[in-house]
Amino acid sequence: MSAGPRTRAPFDVSRWIVLGVLVIASVYFLAPVWWLLVSSTKNSSDLFTGNAFWFGHFALFDNVRTLFSEQGGVYSTWLLNSALYAVGGATVSTLISALAGYALAKYPFRGREFTFNTVLAAVLVPQPLLAVPLYLMFSQVHLVNTYWAVLLPSMVSPFGVYLARIYAGASVPDELLEAGRIDGAGELRIFFTISMRVMAPALVTVFLFQFTAIWTNYLLPVLMLANDRLQPVTEGIVGWQAQRAIGPSAVPYNIVITAAMVSAIPLVVLFLSLQRYWRSGLTAGSVK
Repeated sequence: MSAGPRTRAPFDVSRWIVLGVLVIASVYFLAPVWWLLVSSTKNSSDLFTGNAFWFGHFALFDNVRTLFSEQGGVYSTWLLNSALYAVGGATVSTLISALAGYALAKYPFRGREFTFNTVLAAVLVPQPLLAVPLYLMFSQVHLVNTYWAVLLPSMVSPFGVYLARIYAGASVPDELLEAGRIDGAGELRIFFTISMRVMAPALVTVFLFQFTAIWTNYLLPVLMLANDRLQPVTEGIVGWQAQRAIGPSAVPYNIVITAAMVSAIPLVVLFLSLQRYWRSGLTAGSVK
């Protein structure tokens, strides 16, 4: 007995519209990245000739060599400064967010909701509005033009506290904490050995967001730092670009583009190396 003719699935217009929107959005976000990658492989003569979105004479290694030797190798200092600000600030900020969010989620105390609402209000405040008040405060205590002028503001993240509080309240079972207390563990031991492991996906997210925000921050360093040996890589690249209006002694444009490309590599590596922590179900089976 032969099988009947298979019916063709109906044409879903909404599905193709969504797919088209996603493709357009992907091209919109990936085209500048592709241009940056391609342009960093070109020399000065090929940069403004030929196809802007395709390779020319491959000069990436020459560009990188010139980049790290430009102006006495100051670019390496900028990268180290950015790493110090981003790693130090993001690490301390993640720990503070975890402690504060966990306390707001798991410990009832007077004024808890008021404190949480204050954190929510702080999330809504644009960070550029705080730059000038921070400068005035730090100038009074002589912290301007020091590492602390960038590090201290980076150690606090209201959004991190909010995210940690929401995740701890939803994913850390009270029964798990009670089991730890019954076994004789103190509150700090319960937090560091049990709760932080359960909150790992949220804390990785907080660390990534804060690291990216600090690494790409420009306004705060340019306001706080005058010494080019303290500047992060973002301020240094913008400074090189501004020097191009001075004259022929400025840094070549292809070197500036290569500097921007190299500065994006730590962010890509960090996202790829930490994405395995973004998984759900960490507490599956922990409570029966």
